[in-house]
Amino acid sequence: MGETDLNASPPEISGQTEMELERRTVSEQELFYSPDSLLASFFSQPDTPKLLVLITGVSEAGKTTWCRALIERALARGLRPRGLISPAVFDSGSKIAIDLVDITSGERKRLAERRPADQSPAVHGKRTHNWLFSDPVLAWGNAVLLNLPPTDLLIIDELGPLELLENDGLTSGLKLIAEGQYRLACVVVRPSLLAAALERWPWAKVLNVTRSAAVGESQTL
Repeated sequence: MGETDLNASPPEISGQTEMELERRTVSEQELFYSPDSLLASFFSQPDTPKLLVLITGVSEAGKTTWCRALIERALARGLRPRGLISPAVFDSGSKIAIDLVDITSGERKRLAERRPADQSPAVHGKRTHNWLFSDPVLAWGNAVLLNLPPTDLLIIDELGPLELLENDGLTSGLKLIAEGQYRLACVVVRPSLLAAALERWPWAKVLNVTRSAAVGESQTL
């Protein structure tokens, strides 16, 4: 397999209006609304072609909750889900940080903390508008992904602006998807980056997680 250029600039977004993306999301939502239906529809046949599903939804809609439900359902079916999830950390109802969890080992590290408004330029680490990321934890996450064997179920929560716009952050996730080292991959992508993700992976399916759907799933755990 040829080398994947992870440093190249992502292609320009073109040809996909918000209405087109919405139509695509709604039609594909019907195929695998819940973790159970996704697993049942995909793994019912051993020769099902590999599939990439982009899990999207507004902030706090329950994307990570949906991924956790998927992990539990997969384990119950005798599958071995691998990858990373990034649960939010709350204090008094406010999201203050993001952790990174290795699905296989359960090891958990602090990935990012909210940027204070008066943050000094001397503070080091990769940044987005709201978050300051830990370089050592990003390196750890990349190592986790890099060392994964080919897997039936790959979950990456999430690939965000660092990865999709800057080719930075969890670049091992981009490499895994490019190389297709999975049968089924579920990757969390926020709505504002969905078009960029579909430019990279036009064959991907889209699942829009709503708050009510995620709550419904979590109640069945």
